[in-house]
Amino acid sequence: MKPAINGTKHETPMQRVLVAGATGYLGGFVAQELKARGHFVRALARSPEKLERIRDCLDEAVEAEVTRPETLAQVCNGIDVVFSSVGITRQKDGMTFADVDYQGNKNLLEAAIRAGVRKFVSVSVLNGPDLRHLDIVRAHEDFVDELRASGIEYAVLRPTGYFSDMGEMLEMARRGRVWLIGSGKRRVNPIHGADLAVACADAIEGADGDIEVGGPETMTWEEMAAVAFDAAGKRARVTRIPEWLMWSAVRLVRLFSRHQGELLAFFTTMAATDVVAPPTGTHTLEDHFRQLGGLS
Repeated sequence: MKPAINGTKHETPMQRVLVAGATGYLGGFVAQELKARGHFVRALARSPEKLERIRDCLDEAVEAEVTRPETLAQVCNGIDVVFSSVGITRQKDGMTFADVDYQGNKNLLEAAIRAGVRKFVSVSVLNGPDLRHLDIVRAHEDFVDELRASGIEYAVLRPTGYFSDMGEMLEMARRGRVWLIGSGKRRVNPIHGADLAVACADAIEGADGDIEVGGPETMTWEEMAAVAFDAAGKRARVTRIPEWLMWSAVRLVRLFSRHQGELLAFFTTMAATDVVAPPTGTHTLEDHFRQLGGLS
């Protein structure tokens, strides 16, 4: 029995877990949390050299691409649970959200079923079923539909948003001005990757179904901007962009890049609605900003 990253102890029998998306923000934290709990961790990566930062918490690394099912033939052999945080933000090789977030995960699910994997744990977004009009969410939710229909045991994590996405606010504060969408009064409790990894590991060990999860602090976007200015040591200067203007920008960007337009639509939607889930974890946004700024 080993202590988990958050200091709690777990006595769950050792699981053999394949982590897909381990080179990304969340996947790396999940691999670390699983290893801290005493599980066997195999990481799947398109470029294994990108796993160096978490090499110490891996038992195995396999090179494969979820969009190329022929490379997945053996990756799930001997595995109890597959965890996937696979998805794209920056477009690569002409791939779309449907190609990676949906079809790539579906390819991995099919490989897991063939190998006799007991459980598949995936990550979508809070309120995903209501946001299918957004390409990035529809791709995830279409995969969730496949997962539910597959007959395999499963869990779907539904976080509010990642701390990693808040880094741009700190960069704006450093430049002297934060741009907010709408009034800035909407509320959100984003979550640090290490705290979300605890919920993911709990799902791997036993929790099933849809799991909504947010960070320990609920703030408005205005309040988060104030935290960013304080961390940057700058006087607060905020400009609010009307929602109608943002949606006009979304339509314009879509004309030139569907992918970038859909990312902008997603972030505009998140900023224009309350995104609050049951709180968990210990990491605060202030500490995160100070760490990014080298102040902690």
